[in-house]
Amino acid sequence: MTNRINTLFLFVFLFCVMTMTAKNPFFNYKNWGTPYGTYPFDEIENEHYLPAFEEGIKQGLLEIDEIVNNTDSPTFENTIEPYVTSGKLLSVVANCFFNLASAETNDELQKIELVITPKLSEYSSSISLNEKLFARIKAVYLQRNNLSLSGEQLRMLEDIYDDFANGAVNLSAEKKPIYRELKAKLSNLSLTYEQNVLKATNAWTKLLTEESLLVGVSEDVKKMLASNAEKKGLKGWLLDLKPTTYIPVMQYCENRDIRRELYMAYNTRCIGGEFDNINLIKEIVNTRLAIVQLFDKMCYAEKSLRKTMAKTTENVYNLLDQLRDAYVPVAREEYEELQQFAEKKGFSETLQAWDWSFYSEKLKQEKYAISEDDLRPYFELENVKKGVFDLANHLYGLTFVKNKDIQVYHEEVDAYEVFDSEGKFLAVYYSDFHPREGKRGGAWMSDFKPQYRENGKDSRPHVVNVMNFTRAIDDKPALLTYSEVETFLHEFGHALHGMLSRCQYEVVSGTNVSRDFVELPSQFMENFLSEKEFLDTFAKHYETQEPISQDLIDKIRQSQNYHAAYACARQLSFGYLDMAWHTLQQPFEGDVIEFGNAAMEQVKVLPVVPNTQMQTAFTHIFSGGYAAGYYSYKWSEVLDADAFSLFKQNGIYDKKTADAFRVNILEKGNSEDLSVSYKKFRGKEPSIEALMERDGIKLGNK
Repeated sequence: MTNRINTLFLFVFLFCVMTMTAKNPFFNYKNWGTPYGTYPFDEIENEHYLPAFEEGIKQGLLEIDEIVNNTDSPTFENTIEPYVTSGKLLSVVANCFFNLASAETNDELQKIELVITPKLSEYSSSISLNEKLFARIKAVYLQRNNLSLSGEQLRMLEDIYDDFANGAVNLSAEKKPIYRELKAKLSNLSLTYEQNVLKATNAWTKLLTEESLLVGVSEDVKKMLASNAEKKGLKGWLLDLKPTTYIPVMQYCENRDIRRELYMAYNTRCIGGEFDNINLIKEIVNTRLAIVQLFDKMCYAEKSLRKTMAKTTENVYNLLDQLRDAYVPVAREEYEELQQFAEKKGFSETLQAWDWSFYSEKLKQEKYAISEDDLRPYFELENVKKGVFDLANHLYGLTFVKNKDIQVYHEEVDAYEVFDSEGKFLAVYYSDFHPREGKRGGAWMSDFKPQYRENGKDSRPHVVNVMNFTRAIDDKPALLTYSEVETFLHEFGHALHGMLSRCQYEVVSGTNVSRDFVELPSQFMENFLSEKEFLDTFAKHYETQEPISQDLIDKIRQSQNYHAAYACARQLSFGYLDMAWHTLQQPFEGDVIEFGNAAMEQVKVLPVVPNTQMQTAFTHIFSGGYAAGYYSYKWSEVLDADAFSLFKQNGIYDKKTADAFRVNILEKGNSEDLSVSYKKFRGKEPSIEALMERDGIKLGNK
């Protein structure tokens, strides 16, 4: 009887496993039958993720075991290639899950994230600590000069070897378990930090029942705020901390108390309370320090910068200090000018942080007679999309065709087929433009599937741009601000970097480049927005269809450098803050707020507001991969200004220049030295002069 029961139990168990497997779309990813193998989002349920993750980890480890247990002598073909292509199922699951965890999350996904994060950390540690795997990789590396490898293969091999040689595999037996524990701990800390920011952002609202409190705010924004309230079953105008609310209210609201309250809510997110990140910051930086000290490094930045263009903390500080000396004196002059302007308008106090955007916008209108609201009617979202897509066509011959047969993860997302100049399929492009409860703030590009070649076939990428732009309101379409259009161009630059990739291996394709190079293609695209030739292609009034006037274009250009020094000083403050945390050589036990203020002091322009600090919601460095890397925005800005100066010289649509940028920057990924790639395009080393000229900053300014 016992044997029969056991047999029956086994049969039922196997039947349940087979049924679960059959219904889980991830287990059938090779045969989805969707256009271009895109994700069948309509079939994917939350309960599918965890089993697929666990099976993906299992398969990935088995694939590593196959490499390690191969009795043949190590070769590039039997060691390096299977290593970089291992864990395919895991990648398929992770690319879907983590994209949705950022763009369309919910409580259940966040719980899964907490469960799976330590498992993924352990998976990563198991591979990086595998001594037998490293022995085979090293054997291939030592014979690299005799293998007739392509340039891409050689660079990839050298990078893989370098990662292992300077990684955990060479730690002592005593240190290896400590490393595993610290890596798992750091993963959980970073995840909790990010979830806290999203929850704190969504948690704060303020209902206004008197319209007089919003004097100065445009009718369109007030309609949006009224719609926010209506969706919650309330009457009035509901403020929240999303950028579509925060930015226009801070710019235009005449009521200083409202601006102050909104500012304080935004800049005290995760300081104390239910979603406190203060202690998490300490734990994150101390855990990072503990990890790198296992490798006998003095600080986190010393290890993390090793494979960047900057390479050393000295080079990072050299750039930051150069820009500080050139820009901060001008930024402080901008502040003094604004203070005097505010006083002329009857303001009798010292300008505070919640006054800057408001009076800055008023002075801008007085100086240049132009505001965001003047430009909005010309930036209707559908026209902007057409303009951005046409720009890609002018530069690289790309066309975008919406395909409703491609499933999407939310009804607001659009999917496009992208074709090259010869009509060949190039990529799938997803666009996701508007804020939602389940979407984190900001804007980004990501891969659902990166580009690579397999068995002689070029497997083309699927990329997504996620933004938080103004929605359509009542009878008006979505009308974007100038800065929102600029953000679209920025993220679309990242998307082009992913879509135009022409590499053999996924690990080096597309945006898999160092942090201080990855922002070049994105920031480069922003330059087009002040160019008449580009604006003329799409900027038409949404009601009259009149093209944007020459007068407005002239005002855009005239105002282009307005408060550029302040904007730079603000970015530098984030860079110095990042470096301050990640050049610590001893565990931090002090006051997080005081530390942050001290790090930013040398580039301070506005008075410090007590008990506020943006770092408790600074996801870039505490959960977003930019630790000891935030400087890269300014590093890349030097590159993008220098690169665009060649387009200005030759014509912004010059085919030869665009081809050179595409071939040497956008197609290469990390398949060759990035400095070499840039010099092939530009013909020389980049310099700071083009950036300073663009920003209207004189050399040697003090």
